Amino acid sequence: MQVQESKKGTVLVVAPRGRLDASTAGEFQRRLSASIDGGETRILLDFSDLTNISSAGLRTLLAAAKRLQGRNGQFAICGLRENVASAFKRSGFHEIIKIFPDESAALASYI
Repeated sequence: MQVQESKKGTVLVVAPRGRLDASTAGEFQRRLSASIDGGETRILLDFSDLTNISSAGLRTLLAAAKRLQGRNGQFAICGLRENVASAFKRSGFHEIIKIFPDESAALASYI
């Protein structure tokens, strides 16, 4: 999995490409944790290029969301492909993590 990061104002946009599964979740979690430990409190995950997510990937997101919540941070996801959105709905994650159709809508929510 490749990950691209960029800053949009005060929001760190993290855009993984490929699969977020048991083989990539650990590294992705370390990367998110390092960003949070480095002071990032507003993180947007752009999943436009994420092709698949497993339960290990979902756990990574939950851990990051909880860490940010404990620091009064904001965490959101945008650009879910149909199969990834389906995994969010099956797991109930769509009810606990803010999901937006695209980056612009998500960034507007951080204002």
